[in-house]
Amino acid sequence: MFKFFSKRGVLLLVLMMTALLAACGNTVSSSGDSSMEGTNEEVRTIEHAMGTTEIEGTPERVVTLYQGATDAATAFDLEPVGIVESWVQKPIYTYLQEDLDGTPIVGQETQPNLEEIAAKNPDVIFASKMRHEDIYEKLSQIAPTVAIDAVYDFKGTVKLLGETMNKQDRADEILSDWEKRIDDFKTKAEERLGDNWPQNVALINFRSDHARIYYDSFAGSILKDAGFTRPESQQGEGWGVKLTDKESIAAMNADVFFVFMDDEPAVQDTYADWTSHPLWGKLDAVQNDRVYRVDQVVWNMAGGIRAANLMLDELYEHYNLEK
Repeated sequence: MFKFFSKRGVLLLVLMMTALLAACGNTVSSSGDSSMEGTNEEVRTIEHAMGTTEIEGTPERVVTLYQGATDAATAFDLEPVGIVESWVQKPIYTYLQEDLDGTPIVGQETQPNLEEIAAKNPDVIFASKMRHEDIYEKLSQIAPTVAIDAVYDFKGTVKLLGETMNKQDRADEILSDWEKRIDDFKTKAEERLGDNWPQNVALINFRSDHARIYYDSFAGSILKDAGFTRPESQQGEGWGVKLTDKESIAAMNADVFFVFMDDEPAVQDTYADWTSHPLWGKLDAVQNDRVYRVDQVVWNMAGGIRAANLMLDELYEHYNLEK
């Protein structure tokens, strides 16, 4: 026999149903899916040099397609499932070997192997517009792909990794530590050099058949951060200038030279030939004994936050400053 609820009973039933529906509503994910709680990951939209990419949750399987991203991944304590071969000290730069020993190689930075990348089943791929614009769509078909503009933008790479890997706090910490070191170097350099600070600096690179002055580059951006300036004659935009004959040696002139090159005999011959020319001896940096040979991997080829800190270590040493 049916029983009828009193008005009080009906009200209680309505309240119970309302509470139950509210509880169920709280299980709906941020993407609007009404699946059970815990079965959906937050979807984040990452803005980058090639547009926007949606990243679901926290990626675990990472492929890095340029040296700066590989370097930065280790600063985040990430071990990629695939990396590109280093330019020298192959297949992995010496300073990264302890962290990346045995990490699979998926081709060269300028020519990554798409089949090898796909075989690693990555959750995300870190690329660069500078190197990979032509194959970006193919990379995106393999896995969500984010890209930096210039491969030497080490700060941008740290920010991109932090946003993409859901490790923003770690990215902020890394960049904050960098700014503290830069401020410390500038303060100590100014205290030691006084009126001789800041100094004009030239980044010189020797090749087998020519020399180069670098302007907008990895090392150039760090020297600017550290308070150095460039001579008026070296204020051009772009990567720099190529010098094909020794008559152009005068264009190198600056207070300080940082010189990098590889150990190939032909390169060493070029260096010996150019530096024995009479014009070389007239340069300010040469006359004041401020020509410093530096590590080409750290200063030019690595392009990551760890390399940036190694370069800053060298600057402390060259200026006899306490780190």
